Amino acid sequence: MPTPSPGDLAPDFTAETDAGPLTLSSLRGRKVVLYFYPKDATPGCTIEAREFAVAAERFAALGVTILGVSKDSVKSHQKFRAKECLPFALVSDDGTICAAYGAWRQKKLYGREYDGIARISFLVDEAGRVAEVWDPVTAKGHAAQVLARIERGAS
Repeated sequence: MPTPSPGDLAPDFTAETDAGPLTLSSLRGRKVVLYFYPKDATPGCTIEAREFAVAAERFAALGVTILGVSKDSVKSHQKFRAKECLPFALVSDDGTICAAYGAWRQKKLYGREYDGIARISFLVDEAGRVAEVWDPVTAKGHAAQVLARIERGAS
């Protein structure tokens, strides 16, 4: 599936999180940062999650909900979230959400091709439309990049 672009309606979903079921459209009226990452507790994913956690209060003050999305199980998300003290929910995807957002892609590592989750993020506005897409994403510094974009838009 193609990646949604700014102005597109963000694909709605209902999924399990480490904190219970969640429907994206239930968050209308708030901005949502939806960041896709390959795997809980791996080096790059941990860096990205920690940076979002450090900035979580600033995001919340701007009316922003942060959601991390991967294909890890709810149990894996619970362990990862507890270990890293993450103050936001992690969505357990069966592949449907990744496909709807264009995050399930062919990747290469050491010359080997395989399918996996691309590190990609979306800012969804209060009306449920995609406001910004970051693709590709570098884990280190990404939370600050997203926060700067939101702060620019709020002024």
